[in-house]
Amino acid sequence: MTLRFRPALFSTVLLSLAAAIALQPVAAAPPSGEVRGKAWWAHVQAIANDGMEGRLAGSPGYARAADYVIGQLKAIGLKPAGVDGFRQPVELVEQRFDFANSRAALFGPAGDVGLSMPDDFYVRGSQPMPETIDAPMIFLGYGLSIPEAGHDDFAGVDVKGKVVVLLAGGPTEISGALKSNARSEASRILVARGALGVIGLTTPAKVEIPWARQILIARAASMGFADPTINNFPSPFMSGSIDPAKAEALFAGSGHSFAELSALSDASKPLPSFALAQRFRATIVAKKAPVHSFNIIAKLPGSDPKLAAENVVLSAHLDGLGIGEPIDGDPIYNGALDNASGVASLIEIAKVLKAGKAPKRTILFTIVTGEEKGLLGSRYFARRPTVPKASLVADLNFDMALPIFALKNVTPLGYGESTLGIDAAAVAKDMGMAILPDPFPDRNTFTRSDQFSFIREGIPALFFKYGFTAGTPEAAIEKAWRANIYHSPKDDLNQPVMPVEAVKLDDYVAALATRVANAPDRPHWNADSFFKRFATSP
Repeated sequence: MTLRFRPALFSTVLLSLAAAIALQPVAAAPPSGEVRGKAWWAHVQAIANDGMEGRLAGSPGYARAADYVIGQLKAIGLKPAGVDGFRQPVELVEQRFDFANSRAALFGPAGDVGLSMPDDFYVRGSQPMPETIDAPMIFLGYGLSIPEAGHDDFAGVDVKGKVVVLLAGGPTEISGALKSNARSEASRILVARGALGVIGLTTPAKVEIPWARQILIARAASMGFADPTINNFPSPFMSGSIDPAKAEALFAGSGHSFAELSALSDASKPLPSFALAQRFRATIVAKKAPVHSFNIIAKLPGSDPKLAAENVVLSAHLDGLGIGEPIDGDPIYNGALDNASGVASLIEIAKVLKAGKAPKRTILFTIVTGEEKGLLGSRYFARRPTVPKASLVADLNFDMALPIFALKNVTPLGYGESTLGIDAAAVAKDMGMAILPDPFPDRNTFTRSDQFSFIREGIPALFFKYGFTAGTPEAAIEKAWRANIYHSPKDDLNQPVMPVEAVKLDDYVAALATRVANAPDRPHWNADSFFKRFATSP
């Protein structure tokens, strides 16, 4: 196999050209959307070209991309706010699963069913995995524990010593944000109650990434924190996924079928809980190695003598999936829209804010590592910020906004949970847009990007998506992108992108950040928000 690397000289020349385009002096008249779109795209080209090798956290490619970003922030005039200049070190541990020497199988009344790893079944996660498992199995529906919403799939169920099977989805009457949070909490609850592992299922109708691509991604290394006090799992716990095409084997002899349960889930109807007739056995082999990475933290100091001590965070992740299993001969997972695009937006927003009147509060540009490995960099910063934790008033997060169709409306995920939603709606109205709800709440998108790390530390946050509704042409475009390009080498610089539309979302977030930074009061959780429980008094 021949890797499609470009010579280092190419990367250097491209960076120089990108910097020349992106750092043109600000003219008296505001640049046109087309000019600003070209500047934004130049950053994406610099960060996501093949010379960056997919920007895996802790890799040389990540470091090269970080050097470019820091150079841009310096040139704009932002101040370093890390531990070492602009950098905040984040020490990680890589966990790479040896699937060739790992084994998994189901043992039931009708006979044994071997599960090829990773083709039929794979494990993935930052937590330590048990070396061996031999345990009975139980199906617990959606795996959602939300007593406040009158729903608890774990109530009165003994999971000690068992492997728990869960199906994605949840009742329609429960918000996507609550379902996402409960799904993220499920493993922690199961560990506390003595379960040995969890196997997650997705109905065929809800699959985002085809199984064949999921297998390729599963072959890449997982990562976790080197500091065990930050990890969420005090003991080994298995987390696995099974091919939907093989999922019926789990339910053999149980009196239920995967097809039956999938139909209920797709209709958001209640799911039963019941013991499975199968027993799960596995041997999991993994190798570990240290990884040294870092976040990038820069600030635009506030202008108000008092409010400047408070920080409005703008976040985006710089890392990608690196070099992995090739698709159509290409092994470089460039991550152009996921998420060089978000980092490029933060650079362009920094230029806009620096050129205008300084906001009253400080704007903290937080460009993090390890998002693709479990929100690691943002979780580290949110728990151990380089500024006083009580000074963090809000997070506005960019991740894979997808400027692949016109920006007509906006979906700031989390807008119904805090007063940031009022600000988001006001800015949208001023720009002739509407706020639209998450069209696919069962994707658990709310918990899948860096703003969730801030939310779990009690800090109100929003995560921005282009607004559209299910069943529209925009929904079809977005779904096709996820199915064919997301987390693959095809997320490169050769896909259709609309830079002018990207600038429109940049302007929206810049205006929102300015509004929040200049408000007399800091944002706060709504009285009825589930997430209010994580807040602490500043």
